[in-house]
Amino acid sequence: MRTSRRFFLTGASAIAAAMVAGQASAQDVIGDILKSSTRGNWDDQFDARANDTNKVASTLPIFSQQTVAFTEQAVAQYQNIVAQGGWEQVPATKKLQLGDDDPDVVPLRKRLMVSGDLPQSAGISTAFDSYVDAAVKRFQLRHGLPADGAMGKYTYTAMNVSAQIRLGQLQTNLQRLKEKAGTLGSRYVLVDIPAAQVEAVENDRVVLRHTAIVGKIDRQTPIVNSKINEIIVNPYWNAPVSIVRKDIIPLMRKDPNYLKDSHIRLFAPDGSEVDPMTIDWSTDDAAKYRFRQDPGNNNAMASVKINFPSPDGVYMHDTPQQSLFGKLMRFDSSGCVRVQNVRDLVTWILRDTPGWDRQHFEAAIKTGENTPIQVVNPVPVHFLYLSAWSTAPGVVQFRDDIYALDGAQELQISSAQ
Repeated sequence: MRTSRRFFLTGASAIAAAMVAGQASAQDVIGDILKSSTRGNWDDQFDARANDTNKVASTLPIFSQQTVAFTEQAVAQYQNIVAQGGWEQVPATKKLQLGDDDPDVVPLRKRLMVSGDLPQSAGISTAFDSYVDAAVKRFQLRHGLPADGAMGKYTYTAMNVSAQIRLGQLQTNLQRLKEKAGTLGSRYVLVDIPAAQVEAVENDRVVLRHTAIVGKIDRQTPIVNSKINEIIVNPYWNAPVSIVRKDIIPLMRKDPNYLKDSHIRLFAPDGSEVDPMTIDWSTDDAAKYRFRQDPGNNNAMASVKINFPSPDGVYMHDTPQQSLFGKLMRFDSSGCVRVQNVRDLVTWILRDTPGWDRQHFEAAIKTGENTPIQVVNPVPVHFLYLSAWSTAPGVVQFRDDIYALDGAQELQISSAQ
């Protein structure tokens, strides 16, 4: 498969993001007691490297000068790996997991050793023991995958991207980092699109990290550099023309009660309300009207909308579909960014806005009334695209190149068949 010289753009984390608090594993204290000569067997009860999974997470902002330095180290590490021949492919023939004994575990062990996820001292054997389990989980965390320790489709796909391609991805993303690191301000919100992740950064430290949902491949979240100037509690949702054409009109053809059931009202250009039953839904004429959804539990933005000037009209918001945050591939919006636990983020944004502490904010939500709040000291917000970086020695992060901006098809993990 040919790889373009225009390598790789950017990414971010999802599963490791949730670990920003760095909660200690119950196994952290047992590493030193592993002395058994048979520790390579699959029936070991402890994992000497459990601590390493916690080390994958970091409170260091993705776009910091320290990240640049760590990513430069990662480039050197991967140059050395490539110079020594890279790593061999792991046969993706079965879902290997803890307790298995299989010849395919041998190449798996070798692959994990080359990337630094499994120590050389673990040895080479056919046993998928607790050491291999911990190494696979570490690998998964570094690639934004669920850390279940099982060798599934997406883990195999990420693992079998060649070292040469990963090196190119790192080199390109290093340039992206150098362009932006240290320029975002002392207090800002960052959305890393490939990682589907939000960081709230203050004084070069991540104080909040949120799982996010970003745009689909055909409805991409754009690059944004702006300032959050408004929070809307219990927002109205005005459907974009693209959603009216692609989603609402087809839904109305199937179910004439869709608008009524969804509490969506139609308005003509002069502001007068229009009865949906008077519209010919067999055409696209309805696209000339404004579709406005009332505040409420079914509102597409749920309890809150985060506004900022944007030529693309995008924003950040809550969602009634909380289950979407549990998906492996969270590229499911029409370009805007849905934020898990968004009320925590809004409270942080409104810190300098008098009269809007968490208690008053929650009380406003309970009223159900549309309430705009002007943000005192607007907070910079950046939507950026980073798919490879490092925020700690020896811990290299890679993410899915969802929008195919990195120049190598192998990096679109979500398209794995």
